[in-house]
Formats: sequence, C-alpha cells, structure tokens
Amino acid sequence: QVQLVESGGGLVQPGGSLRLSCAASGSIISIDYMGWYRQAPGKERELVATISRGKNTNLAKSVKGRFTISRDNAKNTVHLQMNSLKPEDTAVYYCNAVEFGSFEVWGQGTLVTVSS
Repeated sequence: QVQLVESGGGLVQPGGSLRLSCAASGSIISIDYMGWYRQAPGKERELVATISRGKNTNLAKSVKGRFTISRDNAKNTVHLQMNSLKPEDTAVYYCNAVEFGSFEVWGQGTLVTVSS
C-alpha cells in the first residue's frame, strides 16, 4: 500500500508564492510519474503539472512561467513552487503518483486560496 501526504497549502495574496510538497511512502519500487492536479469549486479536476522519473516535466498552459515542479527520486517527494499566484489558482490541489503496473494513488488534497 502506498500513501501520499501533502503539505504547504494556505491563504496567499494575489502575486504571492506558495510551495506545495508531497511525500510518498509504502510499497514503492520506482515511481514513474508524480504530479499535481487541482479542482476548483464547481469545476472538474485538471492537470497542473507532472514530472517523470527522468525529470521530464509537463505543465498546464495556464501555469507555465509561474509554477515549477520538481522531485527527489531518492526521497519519493514532489514539490510545486507556485509564484505570481492569481485568484483563479484557488483550488484544492491533489498530489498523484503512478508506478506502471503497480499503483496510482492520490493524496488527500490541500487547499490553496488566493485572495486579498
């Protein structure tokens, strides 16, 4: 069994920054992809950013140039540095991890609120 624990959400003013972290633990061999998704009130969950074990990244168009995703393979952690935050970034952010042929798991979610 694999678990993800997220941290780093909170309230920030427009233009501010936050850093989300997610740590995976349990029966892990080699996580292929880690990533972040978000769900705003009344909207569907959407991809924010993913990163492969080889550090190839994919970011949503809406966050390119503002958000950065990184991971530490040895520690099974993934981070999302969010800069120049906008009110439309307000959402519950979920961590995701995929190990092909083994598991796909989600974190419990962490709330990010961008408001003055």
